[in-house]
Amino acid sequence: MRYSSLIGVLAAIAVLAASFMPWVQIESAHKVLTGMDAQGTNFGRPGQLHILLSAIAIAMFCIPRIWAKRVNWFVCAFGLAWGFRNFIIYARCEMDTCPVRKLGLYIILFGSIIMLLATFFPNLKITQESPDQSKAKG
Repeated sequence: MRYSSLIGVLAAIAVLAASFMPWVQIESAHKVLTGMDAQGTNFGRPGQLHILLSAIAIAMFCIPRIWAKRVNWFVCAFGLAWGFRNFIIYARCEMDTCPVRKLGLYIILFGSIIMLLATFFPNLKITQESPDQSKAKG
């Protein structure tokens, strides 16, 4: 795919931005939780790992080497797993209180999916040497 790296970078930037957006709103406690501020809960700051993984993914999308594409596949798969984990933890109902899901939580999940899909179609030209050329070099 010709524009897969660009699509992956744009999805990673969307995940970066969504880390600071509201993820859920708990109406009974009058709280709005983001990836960087989970005020009054034990959720921590899962947005920090999204930011780190997205920054690494952007760098790997820009490097035109096969090892970078392989590392990026792992990084984006881990980012998708982390996004899915956050979606489950933040959106679950506890003690008859169901939070209202906000746009940031969906952007994290779908942006991570798009990043992983972009790693499956790298824009990389691979040349294969014939056995005669490898003997001539050695």
